[in-house]
Amino acid sequence: MQNNVAVGLLGVGVVGSGVINLIEKHQEKLAHQLGCGVYVKSALVRNPDKARDIGADMNGTQLTADPDAVLGDPEIDVVVEVMGGIEEAREAILKAFAAKKHVVTANKDLVALHGGELHEAAERNKCDLYYEASVAGGIPILRGITDGFASDHIEQLMGIVNGTTNYIMTKMSQEGLSYEAALKQAQERGFAEADPASDVEGLDAARKMAILGRLAFSTYINLEDVEVTGIKDVDPKDLEYGDSLGLTMKLIGFADFDGTQVEINVQPALISKDHPLAGVKNEYNAVYVYGEAVGEAMFYGAGAGSMPTAAAVMSDVVAVIKNMHRGVTGSQFVEPRFEKQLKEPEQRVGEYYLRFHAKDEAGVFSRISSLFNDLDISFKQILQNPLEEDDTAEIVVITHKTSLKNMQNALEQLEHLNQVQAIKSFYKVEGDADA
Repeated sequence: MQNNVAVGLLGVGVVGSGVINLIEKHQEKLAHQLGCGVYVKSALVRNPDKARDIGADMNGTQLTADPDAVLGDPEIDVVVEVMGGIEEAREAILKAFAAKKHVVTANKDLVALHGGELHEAAERNKCDLYYEASVAGGIPILRGITDGFASDHIEQLMGIVNGTTNYIMTKMSQEGLSYEAALKQAQERGFAEADPASDVEGLDAARKMAILGRLAFSTYINLEDVEVTGIKDVDPKDLEYGDSLGLTMKLIGFADFDGTQVEINVQPALISKDHPLAGVKNEYNAVYVYGEAVGEAMFYGAGAGSMPTAAAVMSDVVAVIKNMHRGVTGSQFVEPRFEKQLKEPEQRVGEYYLRFHAKDEAGVFSRISSLFNDLDISFKQILQNPLEEDDTAEIVVITHKTSLKNMQNALEQLEHLNQVQAIKSFYKVEGDADA
């Protein structure tokens, strides 16, 4: 295929198959945009003899179990890494750069852990590195941040960036399913892996937030900087109380930058039903961005799946080929501007939801209120329900804005009050908490 751009594919799984199918389906459109054709010359697979319903052999794609057949082929200009894993993929990408090949990857784990090293290798070899598909599947959030907000200051990101947990939380909230039943349904429908730990423990979302924060705030954010809490311990009672208070619960990736210091975490949070993220249901993803100039913007769409992710990969491939034609490859990486400084608990401000059990007798709530008042914490909403146990009440409060440090002090003091029997749950509240 003379004058056409040859692509080498590392992995022909769900996403790799999607890439091949998109290239086959959209040859005319690609040729119109780029002035040349695009074809997959070689694809790395574990078993070249395995039957695959992708039409690869018909179109001349060579399936190989030898990485060097892709990485060492001088005719291949762009390497697409969709095989997953970390160390093997890292070594392959570094070899691709050493061979002056541009790289497109969908590997969020690799980019979150080794993004800095990969960018340096790409820049050193005058190669492009793109990874739009590593966050939120087919949603063009990385390009939106780097290009759409290029002249703006992004102050805050909030995202539902894991479809598995959002599906589970939706089913628990709207259909009253238990965590176990919702997880099983997600697995049956292909939204959750057999081992869902990375999703339900929040690690998948944390990796994506590290990538988003690094690009949005122009500072080196590492995975270990992201505080992570998963959804396995979410109590359906808190979903019920939240609903009665005009709130719904989501696993939220949150990142805030005041121009100097960064706060970044992943945790279940209660958000107002009026907030745009509250309407993001089932397996869908969304990222809510607040820019100093633009104000509020939200990116929404399918966060995973063969074709949405493959479409994001192909948008990067097109960007690389355009750079090749313009002679500007290897120039898209911009060194971070800011030294990383993480906010301390006293600098992290928000509203909070707290549920606890206390003795249901005269003077108890007055004592508790006094404790909060001494820490300069005021209540925005209060619910109190008697429990079946004698002289016991379940109390739910939502605070006005206060620091995390103040709330940590309040929790510690509550645990030492004789009148308080148990602290059941504690969550941050995003958006307007008024019912």
